[in-house]
Amino acid sequence: MTKWEYFTAPILSHVAQQILNNFGADGWELVQVAPGPNRDTMVGYFKRPLQDG
Repeated sequence: MTKWEYFTAPILSHVAQQILNNFGADGWELVQVAPGPNRDTMVGYFKRPLQDG
């Protein structure tokens, strides 16, 4: 059975693509985007398989 780790991070709208590409390069998969504390910020919810050891 796959075990997961989760991560939340702010995503600034003017650099969203760069932020998402950086997390993707580290193995994080975007699960959901929710509104952030202001209109220029979103919150990204990410997951990736938990590494053994």
